Amino acid sequence: MGANNGKQYGSDGKGSSSISSDVSSSTDHTPTKTQKNAATSEDSDLSMRTLSTPSPALICTPNLHNLQNGRGSSTSSSSVTGETIAMVHSPPPTCLTHPLIRSASRHQKEQANIDRLPDHSVIQIFSFLPTNQLCRCARVCRRWYNLAWDPRLWRTIRLTGETINVDRALKVLTRRLCQDTPNVCLMLETVIVSGCRRLTDRGLYTIAQCCPELRQLEVSGCYNISNEAVFDVVSLCPNLEHLDVSGCSKVTCISLTREVSIKLSPLHGKQISIRYLDMTDCFVLEDEGLHTIAAHCTQLTHLYLRRCIRITDEGLRYLMIYCTSIRELSVSDCRFVSDFGMREIAKLELRLRYLSIAHCARITDVGIRYIAKYCSKLRYLNARGCEGITDHGVEYLAKNCTKLKSLDIGKCPLVSDIGLEFLALNCFNLKRLSLKSCESITGQGLQIVAANCFDLQMLSVQDCEISVEALRFVKRHCKRCIIEHTNPAFF
Repeated sequence: MGANNGKQYGSDGKGSSSISSDVSSSTDHTPTKTQKNAATSEDSDLSMRTLSTPSPALICTPNLHNLQNGRGSSTSSSSVTGETIAMVHSPPPTCLTHPLIRSASRHQKEQANIDRLPDHSVIQIFSFLPTNQLCRCARVCRRWYNLAWDPRLWRTIRLTGETINVDRALKVLTRRLCQDTPNVCLMLETVIVSGCRRLTDRGLYTIAQCCPELRQLEVSGCYNISNEAVFDVVSLCPNLEHLDVSGCSKVTCISLTREVSIKLSPLHGKQISIRYLDMTDCFVLEDEGLHTIAAHCTQLTHLYLRRCIRITDEGLRYLMIYCTSIRELSVSDCRFVSDFGMREIAKLELRLRYLSIAHCARITDVGIRYIAKYCSKLRYLNARGCEGITDHGVEYLAKNCTKLKSLDIGKCPLVSDIGLEFLALNCFNLKRLSLKSCESITGQGLQIVAANCFDLQMLSVQDCEISVEALRFVKRHCKRCIIEHTNPAFF
């Protein structure tokens, strides 16, 4: 009887039913007479009952071959555009019912070892899959459909790709995740849509309205989003702690919406709970915008402003007034930052552990001295391309920041073996050292470093005149050290 039911279900040329991703307009299917008869069996009854509860979110590209053969006309209402789209599918049937597909034999079923795994093991495997692959798994069988939508798997949504229609995918996914708690998705904590260039403010509005428990949002490289959408997210997601808007050139500020600011009481302070903020390549960010960010995000501990070329020392002054808990700060390629900015950053004192001032050509030994004097617990310093730094600056740094683990002073032509000697005699915990294109460095300075810094794991001496004997000496004393060099005689 099961075979007859399969014939009746597949006689009209349709496989497992699927509908368009526009969930708002549900499709009404009128069953035929043969389908009514077949519905008396238990499997068919289950299939018809679940047909009204579609499984959203298969993120895939249209199958052009199926569409050309006429088999895809009943399974998707999407046009053939070649772009990645979001499709909505009903749960797969419990058995294969297409007339051209034979039921698997007992021997073939016994070889499906994954079916022998308990539910918790399958869920553990699913937890390693990206969102689009997890949605594909939901179409394999009824058991996988139920397991793929386990709430534990949907604490994170991760979508990537330049062609994917992210706005539509986020709308479909959040609507499916809001089934048990209407209009609110309480389990979703992380959304990562980095590199999805088709993301717009509409997609962020969906996240802001549906995900009040959001803690991490990464939209790096999505240059179509604006301040208004970001304001909505930080206003409606009070637990948001991690925000990455790097490469979003239209974002010039982080603040609460006006409506939320009015509703908040003075005791609340109108603060945003963000601790990690990456605004790398936000070229339009200026001192006034940084002032607003600092005033609202006073809990910042990690702030990255790489290539925010309009930031000056004045912006850093605003930052140090409000954000006194910063542990990691990057102002790389901020060409207007000078020694005065270093004096402001030094106010962080013992809290500062990571500092990047690469290619800030206005910084000299004076600025390094401020950092060395007050930030003695510094662990990482990137000063590559700061050509005003000399051996005196390295001396201040080595004698005061003795716990340094990583130092990059590449392209500092005024640093010589004398500076390396100060490093070797004071910074015994040094693990990474970059001296790329330091013209005054010789093999003698490297040997002193290798003889004292046994834990060295990475050494870059590219474009330096270093002898093979000196490189071999380093390798003998620092056995775990990886040496980046341009000497063809050493291998």
